[in-house]
Amino acid sequence: MNALKITLAQLNPIVGDLEYNKTKILDAWSNVPKETDLIIFSELIICGYPPEDLILKPFFIQEIKCTIDEILKESKNFSAASLISCPWEINGKIYSAVHLIKNGEIKATTLKHHLPNYGVFDEFRVFTSGSLPIPINFNGYKLGVMICEDMWYKDTAQHLKDNGADILIVINGSPFNSKQNDERLKCATRRVQETTLPLIYINQAGAQDELVFDGASFILKENGELAFQGHEFDEGIYHASFNKKTNWHIEHNKTIKQLSCSEAIYMALVIGLRDYVIKNNFPGILIGLSGGIDSALSAVIAVDALGADKVHCVMMPSRYTSQDSLDDAKELVNNLGVKLDTISIEEPIETFNKILKPHLSTDAPSTTFENIQPRTRGLILMALSNANGNMVLSTGNKSEMAVGYATLYGDMCGGFNALKDVYKTQVYELSNWRNKKNHVIPKRIITKAPTAELKENQTDQDTLPEYEKLDDILSCLIEHDMGIEDIKKRGHSRKTITRIWTMLDKAEYKRRQAPPGIKITSRAFGRDRRYPITNHFMNIIEKSK
Repeated sequence: MNALKITLAQLNPIVGDLEYNKTKILDAWSNVPKETDLIIFSELIICGYPPEDLILKPFFIQEIKCTIDEILKESKNFSAASLISCPWEINGKIYSAVHLIKNGEIKATTLKHHLPNYGVFDEFRVFTSGSLPIPINFNGYKLGVMICEDMWYKDTAQHLKDNGADILIVINGSPFNSKQNDERLKCATRRVQETTLPLIYINQAGAQDELVFDGASFILKENGELAFQGHEFDEGIYHASFNKKTNWHIEHNKTIKQLSCSEAIYMALVIGLRDYVIKNNFPGILIGLSGGIDSALSAVIAVDALGADKVHCVMMPSRYTSQDSLDDAKELVNNLGVKLDTISIEEPIETFNKILKPHLSTDAPSTTFENIQPRTRGLILMALSNANGNMVLSTGNKSEMAVGYATLYGDMCGGFNALKDVYKTQVYELSNWRNKKNHVIPKRIITKAPTAELKENQTDQDTLPEYEKLDDILSCLIEHDMGIEDIKKRGHSRKTITRIWTMLDKAEYKRRQAPPGIKITSRAFGRDRRYPITNHFMNIIEKSK
């Protein structure tokens, strides 16, 4: 039997841009080697993943059908067949489907059986579950096609094996989190070990809103050994051939080196920000610099994502801004080669205080006046954004967002936030990692005590526990849903745990109004974690002391 020659197309589609995605598909298809039998694309490549409630629009589904018809016409010009995924209507129901297309015809269709309905996934809302798939006959081989979630359940692969599949092909739109790559590989290896079938895993690259797709498509031999892995976070076209007797031959026979944890997270932040800005047609980015580590790392990520010419930094000092902060911010922008404007907020602050004084009691809390400062800065940044179209990049980290240590309509304003799912301790880790490439973040920004500089001699630890303790407690509460007694075993006091838990709950209303940001953990704020704003469960916790 002849070997099956396969091309893996790891591409970066744009959700809803059917013409753009069609062009990318046809370009990849038309440029495969002449001996290629089959080119494989990622999940819902026609419309981009995830399309969310676009699926509920009949006109959207109709346009997808028209796009597939156009691809069918073009496919007559190609000798290779393709596996192309798209939403597909059958008898009035919408499915997540994969078509085998060759010579102008849909030769076979596989439907997604297991629909994910957890975390960021909500596919029960828009799709109907298909039956367990059966293998597709192609060039003397039986292709066991699974769509993303189907790989995570034993029954789908076993059903394909029982029906004679020679090879498993998994079509994916699998978002990144810092542990996802290992989890995918372990799951795929289990399916191979259970079935003794080789496996192809093709994933999407690029970013869509808060999700980053890290690519890293791979091939496993029938014994579970990794035969090949593609690039992480980048598009790639890879060629392989499979023979039942000789197993795999990979062109160049080279697996791309896997990234370290810090490098993978940093790349996710860069790609996530880059695609959000470019796909939404922003001309550039505005960042309010403070001289602190969060805005510094955000500026470095922005320059790495878009280039220095697309990043405009603004320093907005008050009477509480230290000379160190001014000097550190200037050194940072010199290192990055970005534009820096300095706009003092002293005059507008004095005006606001004068306007408000007759309307405030003498015992008004100090935060009343402190928060006027970040809100004035937010106003300035949004005015500049209106003037030049650049997107304001919010710079708050996950630790701050978790406990509400941020000012609504102030430092929380913006169109996007690269650090939204990055804990403060990780901000330091990523800053130190990035400086090893070339020293762009001034040392003092990393080593000095973090401060909002809204009053004299202020530091974050006046209000919050040390970040190592805070982040550990937050991770227990957010990512792991742990109770107080289990968290206490990690060395934290009940008083501190309940205090942080209360702050976490009370800040929910702020997070609902925060800009979107890149997901890097297993549970990011937003679609991953949905808690009620009005929430008195903490009262029960307090009573159980």
